Formats: sequence, structure tokens, C-alpha cells
Amino acid sequence: MSAQHDTVYMTTAQAIIRWLSNQFIEIDGQEYRLCGGGFGIFGHGNVTCLGEALNSVREELPLYRGQNEQSMGFAAAGYAKQWLRQRFMFCTASAGPGTANLLTAAGLAHANRLPMLMLCGDTFITRLPDPVLQQMENYNDPTFGVNDAFKPVSRYWDRITHPAQVIQSLPAAIATMLDPGDCGPAFLGLPQDVQGWTYDYPVKFFEKKVHRIRRQSPDADEIADAAAAIAGAKRPMIIAGGGVQYSKAVTELTNFAEKHQIPVVETIAGRANMLATHPLNIGPIGVTGSDSANAIAEQADVIVAVGTRLQDFTTGSWTAFAKDAQFISINAARHDAGKHMSLPVVGDAKKSIRALTQAIDYTASSDWLSLAQEERRKWDAYVAENVSHGNRPNSYAQAIGVVNELCDTRDRVVAAAGGLPAEVTANWRTLDIGTVDVEFGFSCMGYEIAGAWGARIAQSEREPDKDTITFCGDGSYMMLNSDIYSSVLSRKKMIVLVLDNGGFAVINKLQNNTGNESFNNLLADCPTIPEPFGVDFTAHAASMGATSEKVANPAELAEAFKRAKASDKTYVIVMDVDAYDGWTTEGHTWWEVGTPHTSADENVRNAHVEWETTREKQRKGI
Repeated sequence: MSAQHDTVYMTTAQAIIRWLSNQFIEIDGQEYRLCGGGFGIFGHGNVTCLGEALNSVREELPLYRGQNEQSMGFAAAGYAKQWLRQRFMFCTASAGPGTANLLTAAGLAHANRLPMLMLCGDTFITRLPDPVLQQMENYNDPTFGVNDAFKPVSRYWDRITHPAQVIQSLPAAIATMLDPGDCGPAFLGLPQDVQGWTYDYPVKFFEKKVHRIRRQSPDADEIADAAAAIAGAKRPMIIAGGGVQYSKAVTELTNFAEKHQIPVVETIAGRANMLATHPLNIGPIGVTGSDSANAIAEQADVIVAVGTRLQDFTTGSWTAFAKDAQFISINAARHDAGKHMSLPVVGDAKKSIRALTQAIDYTASSDWLSLAQEERRKWDAYVAENVSHGNRPNSYAQAIGVVNELCDTRDRVVAAAGGLPAEVTANWRTLDIGTVDVEFGFSCMGYEIAGAWGARIAQSEREPDKDTITFCGDGSYMMLNSDIYSSVLSRKKMIVLVLDNGGFAVINKLQNNTGNESFNNLLADCPTIPEPFGVDFTAHAASMGATSEKVANPAELAEAFKRAKASDKTYVIVMDVDAYDGWTTEGHTWWEVGTPHTSADENVRNAHVEWETTREKQRKGI
């Protein structure tokens, strides 16, 4: 500290970490450190300076040693989801390939609107030692490097070229990550020399700061327009998205629906906004949805979409609704609120729903609600049959049904890419609010285990006696499994269900459904594999320190799951499932995929014609 005691002399890296450790957030009247810590893999681009700084705050900002930079980013995303975007983790990676490995995770966080701070090594600003190890040289622009690739997948991006810049850049990054409408990953490129450079920082910069999530009030005219549209509705419907939970507006949305007797359907991200038993919960909507939700979506004339970006799996590529249906979109993000000629209500979901409730005196038709509830009863009967055991091949749905029956109501369920997001979305019956994480914003293979580890770290901070349960296909397991080891090392227990269907079975299903023959998806259908064989997942998981076992059927799965619940260590259960039979066949809307307009194969040509038949229902942006 200087003689005047108003500045403190330290390195850029030390300043970043000291500032982070003094940021707090108020959540439900209680203060927490805003940054829960970080995930790190050190290399020459971050170990000497940033590593030195992190070592001094190992208690305040715990650093979890990663096995793979991509999985570190997934874990950070799982952590942020569990904390409803109110807290975040940082990821630090070395210059070059270490940082480049974070690109996919940044894309996932961006698509899912999740806060994640990336502190990544960069090449030397002085350029005196150029070209250095792992530097990607651009012949015509020496300032352009690997880290610039993060610009499209970051909400905030900066390269720190002078120590003083962090005084402006760090608050700007945090402001972005905490903004409900602009939330997403922030990237700071840290050149190796600049990390160690020193500066006299103002002491005031490091004073404790308590943040709060902004709640934007809606515009009165937009509320009036939305209220007028609802007042004229004959068949209204609510789509509840993930933003309902991020706004902590579950109670407000439920009260609104109950007061006005409007049926509610859920997106994939909003899958646990209502209990399965709530009489106004008509089910999940869209491509991976339910017959019940999609049946009323086709007839609804006014649709109130709350906290959803209305992606194609929600809208059936915009074929799930009547072409003349009027959308009202309540969203903190202006970009999402105006989609498809919606009447926009730009604002916080909690405040907007309250304002809308006060602005209308309306009750939906009892006949409309009765129709919706009858559709839900039929869907419940289908799901009950779908998850039952019987004398049928093992299926995803059966495994989901077993876990659903035996888990604690507050256990967290995680799924991601492949067939399991659809199967969990369609067949899972929500036992408590906010307990389901189906990552389908980026549909990213490998999130299942890594994201569950991050979720478990967050869960252990408030509900250590509950479990994080992740459903993982064999394809995703093979792509990224090393955080089984991470969870054992850090003593953050997970329950991992590995459902083995012999390859990428859901894409094989899509391949077959579009008239193509099976090719290069299932192991048995790969011409370059002379003698296919399955992986011994139980032995592999055991080699990473987990308790593991393989079961033959859902009945054995139930007993194994009880043992997993009783265990205090990460537990992996493996079960083979059929690649062709046992899929959930009901509840799907049309989904637009690119199919060949011509082919030498008659089956492909016919499938293209059949696939296009529903396009006439597609809304054209209006």
C-alpha cells in the first residue's frame, strides 16, 4: 500500500482475484459470495501469475481441479443453473488449446443464458518472445488470435492489455452476467506478461460490494395491450419457460393461472415450474412434449409465453400453434419478447405477471379448461403405461419411471443431448419446483456428467442431504466422463445412470425416420468397425473411484438405485436399453430438419415428401 494508503500495489492477476473475492450477492435476505469459486487447469499461460493469486484465496474462492476444460465450463453452467443464475463460477485455462477447449462450453452458456466467467491465458502483449508455444499466428493481423474466437459465444469480451483496465472491465463483466436480459458468459483474455505487471490500484476498488439482481418493471402500455388481448381470449394458454424460475416467479405464475383458470404448459427449460399433480399443468409442449399440451396449443387463440425464447423444440418449428394465434411474450430480454409478432412485455416475470393480474378481470371458459384437463388425463395414462416394466425391451422411459418413483422430491435430475432429453421431458413427473435440468438450449453431449458435478457442488451448499441424479447415454459417456473422477476426488456424490443402446441411437432413429438406412451411428452399423463390442462401463467407472454395478432390467435398477441413494460416494448404474423399441412415440410435433430433395433411394424421396406435408402449418414469422 502506498504512503497515502489510498492505493495498493499488486499484479493484474492479484487485483482480479482480490476484487472477485470481495463481491457478494443478497439472496432471500442472506449474503453469499457472488463467485462460488472456480474450475481450473493450469498451464504456462495461467499458472505462474493467476495461479499465484488464486493460491492466496483458496478458502474464499475454492478452485476445483478440472480434467478437461470443456467439462469445466459445463460444470460452471450446471452450478449457475442450480443457483438460478444468481451466483457463478469462473473457469481458468492456459493459452492455446486449453482455452480453445472452453469454446463449446461458452456456446452452451450463451445459448442457455447462463453466467460464467472465463479467465484465460493469452499471448504476450509485448510480442518480444513471439511466436510462443501454442500461439496461433495470424499473418496479417498480429492482434487476432484464438481468444478472438470467443467473441460470438460471449456476452462480454475483453483482452486486458494494461493492469488499469480491470478497474473498468471487471465490473462490466459482472454487470453483464447479472443482467436478466443480457445474461451469459464473460471472457477476459489475460496476456501472460500483463498478468504479472503491477499497478497502484485504488483501495476503494477492493471494498466489499453487495449485488442484487435487477427487476425491471414492465411498461404500462405494454401491460395494457396484453391485458386487452387476454380479455378477448376464448382459448388462452400459458407457456412457462425457464425464465419463470430465474425470476423466482413460480408463485406469481401459479396464482395468475389459478385466478384466471388458464391452462399452463411447460418448455424443456421450464420443465419444473409446476408439480405434475397441479390441475392446471397440462404437460410439456413441443417436439419432445405431450399430446395434451400440443392438443391445446393447436386450438389456443391467445398464448402468454413467460420467460421462454421460443426455440424450435418448443414451437414445433412454428407448426404447433394456429397461424392466427396471438402471442404475448413476457421476457426480461427485448430480443425474445418480440418474436413472431408477439405483443411484447419487456420486464421481470414476477413484476410483469403481478401487473398483468391487476390489469385484467377475466376467467377462461370452464369448457376450455375441462378439455385441457381431459387431454392431460389421457397423457398421464399413456406415461404410466410407457414407464411400466412388463414384458418389453428395456427403455429410457422405464429407467426414468424407476428413478421418478424412488427419488427424493428435492433430488435434482440432469439430462442433456441424445434421446434422454426427450424422454425425460415427456415422462418425468415433477415432484418439486426447480428440480429438473434438461440442457437443451445447446443440446450438448458431455454436459450430463460434468453439468451434474457442477450442480452437485451448488446443491451441497444449500441441500447437502439431497442427490444429483444424471441420465447419460453411452454416446455422451464416451464423449466426456472424467468428472466421475472429479466428483469422487472432491467428495461431491452423484448418481449416474448410464443407459447403453450401442451407439448414437436417437440420431439413428432420425436417420431411419427420414428414409435413410442405418449408417455410422450404432456401433453395429459402422463399416469401419469390423468387430463391434461394448464398453465395460462399470469397470471404467470403478477405475475412477466410483461405486458401480450393471443391472439387467428395471426391477434390478430399482434395487441398485436404493443402494445408490444409501451410498455416500458417486454411484454409477449401467443398464442396456433397446436401440429401436421402447421410444416414447406419442407427444411429438413436427420438427424441421433438412432432408434431401432428391435421392437415388426411393425411401429417402418418399420420406422427404412425407416430412414436408406438415410445413403448410408453419407460421411464417407472423
